[in-house]
Amino acid sequence: MATVSISQKTNAGAYVEQRAMLAASLRWTARLNLHEGVANHFSLAVNESGTDFLLNPNQRHFSQIRASDLLLLNVHDEGVMQRQDAPDATAWGLHGSIHRHCPGIKCLMHVHPIYSTVLASLADSRLPAIDQNTATFFNRVVIDEDYGGLALADEGTRCAEMLSDNPCHVMIMGNHGILVIGDTVAQAFNRMYYFERAAETYIKALWTGRPLRLMSDEIAESLAAALETYYDSTYGHFTELVAVLDREEPDYRD
Repeated sequence: MATVSISQKTNAGAYVEQRAMLAASLRWTARLNLHEGVANHFSLAVNESGTDFLLNPNQRHFSQIRASDLLLLNVHDEGVMQRQDAPDATAWGLHGSIHRHCPGIKCLMHVHPIYSTVLASLADSRLPAIDQNTATFFNRVVIDEDYGGLALADEGTRCAEMLSDNPCHVMIMGNHGILVIGDTVAQAFNRMYYFERAAETYIKALWTGRPLRLMSDEIAESLAAALETYYDSTYGHFTELVAVLDREEPDYRD
């Protein structure tokens, strides 16, 4: 396959609004302490075919990232890891593989937040519907039971194959963390936020040692389906977060 490259000059100037929204999501992930050091990664496909995507740069704290810092990569570029500004190898392995093999996936957010990672560490990583937040993800999660180490190319391809066979909102990556999927940055961020809230509720409910009040499958599915079309809260949430950044940290748009 021929090498495809995207110049740094193009990298810095293209997709202005998409860059700003992805940078905003990174800043808020840091504010909410849902990130882990400089180890997590977000990506956003920006062209119709899904082959070009934005990715946060290697070894940069989420709280410092600006729109112009985001890398613009192509899934078929065989020289990505030789670039002067090469991405983290695991970010390329996971996000590059998924965008390459699943062109319909637009936004990916991979994080290791505490309660979601505790859930991913349990022998049974299912999230039962015990409240509205947990029910949001009823039948919309795939659990990866076969962690294979760092998410380099082979591991990324394996995850991509799982996602192509199991359309979902969240992949619970056993022994690892979570991968959240959305059609937009706002949707992916909202899912990440509420999945961590849901995981926290469930883990703390387990701490009580008391029986759980489980919803019926019918109620859980009805609620999850209703919330999928309740876009006002999804986009209203992220719009408000962007407004806060515009007032308090406007440099994220630089």
